[in-house]
Amino acid sequence: MEHKHIISVLVLHRPGVLQRISGLFTRRWFNISSITVGSTENPEIARMTIVVNGDDNVLEQVIKQLNKLVEVVKVTDLNSSKSVQRELCLVKVYAPTEDSKSQVIQYVNIFRGKIIDLSTETLTVEITGDEQKVNAFLDLVRPMGIKEIARTGLTALMRGSKILKSNKA
Repeated sequence: MEHKHIISVLVLHRPGVLQRISGLFTRRWFNISSITVGSTENPEIARMTIVVNGDDNVLEQVIKQLNKLVEVVKVTDLNSSKSVQRELCLVKVYAPTEDSKSQVIQYVNIFRGKIIDLSTETLTVEITGDEQKVNAFLDLVRPMGIKEIARTGLTALMRGSKILKSNKA
């Protein structure tokens, strides 16, 4: 059965690592739904959160292939019920009237978002949360007119005191 897998990967923070990992997916015809990369508490290590759709065999192959790369320090499958996941979305909404601006502001407050830019015709909103929350907000404002969207993709950490720790670097 095919479903979404969230893979957390600690890698050496070096040029070309993202290219090598994305190339691995390309060569094996695995599709990346989203990928986020950023520094960790250790400046020599970066964390990648990769979302891939597929059955358990696809997940197993992805993990095996990632572990073969020299730059990969540690790989783990983040079970969605045992991890905290968030996505950032910036959305520019068409709101040329005071009434439409007021309506967007109400939606932003309900979704605990932030208005980060304002012009005479648009409001730019920052929404963070899980994919369903972001999609629900977008569905609400879509009839008003979405001018532009930028989404980060999913990033995640294990819940509680468990950590993904590297033995290298």
